Amino acid sequence: MTQSEFLNTVMPFKDKVYRLAKRLLISNEEAEDATQEVLLKLWSNKKKMQSYKNVEAFSMTMTKNLCFDKLKSKQAQNLKIVHSNYEDHKTSLQKQVEAVDSLDWVGKIIETLPEQQRLVIQLRDIEQYDLEEIAKMLDMKNTAVRVALSRARKTIREQLTNTHNYGIK
Repeated sequence: MTQSEFLNTVMPFKDKVYRLAKRLLISNEEAEDATQEVLLKLWSNKKKMQSYKNVEAFSMTMTKNLCFDKLKSKQAQNLKIVHSNYEDHKTSLQKQVEAVDSLDWVGKIIETLPEQQRLVIQLRDIEQYDLEEIAKMLDMKNTAVRVALSRARKTIREQLTNTHNYGIK
């Protein structure tokens, strides 16, 4: 098997191998390493490759086995097996407090906005009205509503970032 024949055979499913490795190993780097290892094993066994019924299925099985071996090995101290049927829906008390604190800050920042921006942000982001409806309610042009909304969001983002990063109030 020549190099071009090998590439024509392997390249169509190379991304699938990577995605499976990424799903199992989580880490991008580990998944890239596993993909490269599988491709090297296929290259070293290129003479046997024509005897396989489905090279893609064989390579996916190789990837799965290689990833499980990596997860079981002692080198995998920083890797973990992911159980897709288990999700921890509990958030830590620290994160809950931070979220409530951030919402309080957003409310305080909104109160300091100019009246027009405060109305637009309230109607769009809190009350969920469309831009056309807001324009009719406030007797403004659609572009003016978008500009006011953009400026309000920018002000909120900047002030919230300053508060989180530097403690500036």
